[in-house]
Amino acid sequence: MSGRDRAAWLRTQLGERDLAVLESLSHLRLLTGKQVQRLHVADGSPLTQARRARTLLQRLTTLRLVVRLERRIGGIRAGSEGHLYALSGLGQAVLGVGGPIGRRRRPMGETKPWFQNHLLAVAELAVELTTHTRDGRVELLAFETEPACWRRFTGSGGQLITLKPDAFVRVGLGEYEQRAFIEMDLSTESLPTIEGKCRRYVAYWRTGREQQAHGVFPRVWWLVPSEPRLASIAGVIRRLAQEAQALFTVVLSSQAVDQLTGWPAAGARS
Repeated sequence: MSGRDRAAWLRTQLGERDLAVLESLSHLRLLTGKQVQRLHVADGSPLTQARRARTLLQRLTTLRLVVRLERRIGGIRAGSEGHLYALSGLGQAVLGVGGPIGRRRRPMGETKPWFQNHLLAVAELAVELTTHTRDGRVELLAFETEPACWRRFTGSGGQLITLKPDAFVRVGLGEYEQRAFIEMDLSTESLPTIEGKCRRYVAYWRTGREQQAHGVFPRVWWLVPSEPRLASIAGVIRRLAQEAQALFTVVLSSQAVDQLTGWPAAGARS
């Protein structure tokens, strides 16, 4: 049986929840066992949820549709919750997806811990938004990760520039809609680098392309791990032109979901 035939056959053997987990791994690239559970096994008691998630992940691992990384996270020592999971090449074939430019993605096990930490932080935001909006009072309309959320535009010198948010989020709040570019900060980048990113957003805003397509420019949310980091990035934003400062907000990561799903933030610019 060829690889393509095997992938097609395996797809017929998978249930709706199996495919949903593979789609999440394709979209978010890396998830902990606990994140998979929170996204896809919401029924039953906590013990039942944990057992079903372990069974689900073991099945997908045995079928070689996902890879389980050896790295442990969060001090957890038992069960699937303490492992990291990524989509395998076979899993990509089952979904019919490849890398960003049509090739198989680089194996996640070969990536650096800092990159994995960043992916997990973005994934956690997606998980929290998903679980927060399940009661229907707020809608998660879109959560796009890179490179789908990137924007390309022409700079003032005619050069092609790629704006690279970590995510793009659309949240429905009654008759309102919150649009946000997400920058997930883990205190690993220098402040000059942060300032360069902010100026790139300002340059894109000035083109008017986003506003012409959607009527509004998304607010840029810097999600940070600590109060000192918040103060540092807020200081960077204050160095921007006065009219551009309202494009940005800086919040603690622990407060991001409540604020993103609250009243639309002031400063989204047309």
